[in-house]
Amino acid sequence: MKQMRYYLVDEAVLPKVFKKVVEVKKLLEADMRISINAACQKLGISRSTYYKYKDSIFEFYENRRVKIVTFSLNLQNESGILSGIIDAIAQSGANILTINQNIPMNGMAIVVISIETLCMSRSLEELLNGIREMKGVKKVDILSRA
Repeated sequence: MKQMRYYLVDEAVLPKVFKKVVEVKKLLEADMRISINAACQKLGISRSTYYKYKDSIFEFYENRRVKIVTFSLNLQNESGILSGIIDAIAQSGANILTINQNIPMNGMAIVVISIETLCMSRSLEELLNGIREMKGVKKVDILSRA
């Protein structure tokens, strides 16, 4: 499984498209009535560009830690996999807010978990990379940060 790595980069060296993706995300957050298509058009980028980068670029807030993170997991339908993930989250100091799991189909289950990260003893990146490496975990995607 690919381990994710993050870098802190001065916006002056970023391609303009990355800044526009962040602006689209801000616009969507500020006005729930606006569509993704309309926000992209307003900022002059394509929807495909937005979708390509939306989960990879975030504005950095020096004095603000991420408080709530929601992520989805694709898991094999085997006993103990979700329990191991819950244990890893608890050991990291995160507080689980919600867990939603669908009925497994074709041997796979989709689980969505929201956690509060304020009291974590390790970084979110370390936690998610650890989960990615667990037996039976096929995919982990961050859905939102608040």
